[in-house]
Amino acid sequence: MERIYLDHAATSPVHPEVFNAMKPYMEGNFGNPSSIHHFGRVARKGLDEARDFIAKTIGATFDEIIFTSGGTEADNLGTIGYALANKDKGNHLITTEIEHHGVLHSFAYLESLGFDVTYLPVDDKGRISTTDVTAALREDTILVSIMYGNNEVGTIQPIEEVGKLLKDHQSAFHTDAVQAFGLTNINVHELGVDFLAMSAHKINGPKGIGFLYAKKGHTFSPLLHGGEQERKRRAGTENVAAVAGLKAAMELAVHGIEKKAEEYDVFRRLFIDVLNKNEIKFIVNGDEENRLPHILNVSFPGLSVEAILMNLDLEGIACSSGSACTAGSIDPSHVLTAMFDDESRSHSAVRFSFGYGLTTDDITKAAEKTSNVINRLAK
Repeated sequence: MERIYLDHAATSPVHPEVFNAMKPYMEGNFGNPSSIHHFGRVARKGLDEARDFIAKTIGATFDEIIFTSGGTEADNLGTIGYALANKDKGNHLITTEIEHHGVLHSFAYLESLGFDVTYLPVDDKGRISTTDVTAALREDTILVSIMYGNNEVGTIQPIEEVGKLLKDHQSAFHTDAVQAFGLTNINVHELGVDFLAMSAHKINGPKGIGFLYAKKGHTFSPLLHGGEQERKRRAGTENVAAVAGLKAAMELAVHGIEKKAEEYDVFRRLFIDVLNKNEIKFIVNGDEENRLPHILNVSFPGLSVEAILMNLDLEGIACSSGSACTAGSIDPSHVLTAMFDDESRSHSAVRFSFGYGLTTDDITKAAEKTSNVINRLAK
């Protein structure tokens, strides 16, 4: 059976060039980058070159990049780590109702420690209001966390506008850019963020590696305790092979942003056109103007998302009901629940997401098979 992968927002295949960049650090250049002998120095050189490239790519400096095990750890370090180290400045935190669970569960943990958290609502397009941010700010607010682009519906938040709002406030500003990186140009100074989280496996890099941008001058408590790696901010021997893969994936991603955006827009329109041609009843979820190009979230009113996904998988189509981190859950998406009062819309929503290796022929076939499944279930 031919299988078509339309779940790139969950994870993406490793690009051959990324794999080739990693191999030397799994073979001859296997040294510990903290060792002072030749093998260690070679590994350190690879680590330093990657850190320098990443910093320059996002407008940061060399020592503002902290390598982590991925986006979740980066989110935890930037939120929990900062809040714990700065609780003497205040007790109030702000985030949104539609964050990735790497952020939401971090804030729930901070609430259990006595912090006061405000969760900002979103409109029916999944977008926050800067007016709500302003209204929520207090003198004792020490941290605001708003994701750059939503992983379920693709809505992009007004990060730069929020950054300007916080410019003269004591609060630090964290953003989860895991889903958006490589699909939009990111400069931390233009955005006005103090912390930014990123993960390699969303951009055809390896799993288990990411980074946190932490603006110079901010203090935070490390989550891991051990050696003095990453300037005492993240203990543990660095995964140099994965870091090399992260660098290679970023090089590929940032040099093809416009081309990818155009290609994924074509895929998105094509998929919708096929559904319309087959007279399928559906509703597109998200913001048509402020969105990531690779995500298409669609509700099929009256149908069960579990039945849709099971039948699509039997047809060889891989997609999801939203965040992969809640796979197997029968609960409706917290993102769609925050966006709509209509539960049927969230209970019937499917996320199709595009990426490396797909063709227009793949999209047409997948949309046709989806139409057949929806028609069959509707009967």
